[in-house]
Amino acid sequence: MLKLESVELSYGAIHAVKGVSLEVNVGEVVTIIGANGAGKSTLLKGIVGLEPLAAGKVLINGVDITHVPSHQRVGLGIALSPEGRGVFADQTVYENLLLGAYSIKEDRDRVQRLVEREYERFPRLRERANQLSGTLSGGEQQMLAISRALMSEPKLLLLDEPSLGLAPLIIVDIFKSIRALREAGLTILLVEQMANQALAVADRAYVLETGRIILEGTGAQLLKDPAVRAAYLGSH
Repeated sequence: MLKLESVELSYGAIHAVKGVSLEVNVGEVVTIIGANGAGKSTLLKGIVGLEPLAAGKVLINGVDITHVPSHQRVGLGIALSPEGRGVFADQTVYENLLLGAYSIKEDRDRVQRLVEREYERFPRLRERANQLSGTLSGGEQQMLAISRALMSEPKLLLLDEPSLGLAPLIIVDIFKSIRALREAGLTILLVEQMANQALAVADRAYVLETGRIILEGTGAQLLKDPAVRAAYLGSH
């Protein structure tokens, strides 16, 4: 579904992503692990078009979308749940969900069905429907960020650090949701610092270090890899 060919991204003089090539097949959960500053979030922004590529290509189902504007990529079936959640704090939960469905807003019945689907996925959102999103807990905001991304009915969901800053019990719930999405057939590219959780849920994984992929394999293989365990799992 997704293929990156020698992708490079820069912030001014900072060369953040250096020749990254990877693939995500239909129905897979693929995870990218790496330390802070490795270029993981920058890479996701390049995929959705929020950052222009300095070099390389982004292909969706074999079609080169490198120069397609970000808002048009939503229509191609790509959605991002961003790092830091990025909810619209002065809008209610319900209004945030409607904003996630902006690309299909003319079909009101469909939008309302999708809202109901997300309330069923995360019942807490139904309870908080008319509450300003800025007053939600971190876990509730993360649920909302994921649901808002799902409102456009993406074929490829990009999840950027969904566990960041959350309590352990909430993290368990978030990863349960990721597993449920995979079982429903959604294709997911997951960026996550909690390598244990990420590799356990992943079909395949890549290790990104200072903007380069240094290792790839199945999630199970990388969980057992001594170098990965020493660097990212806190064990030897």
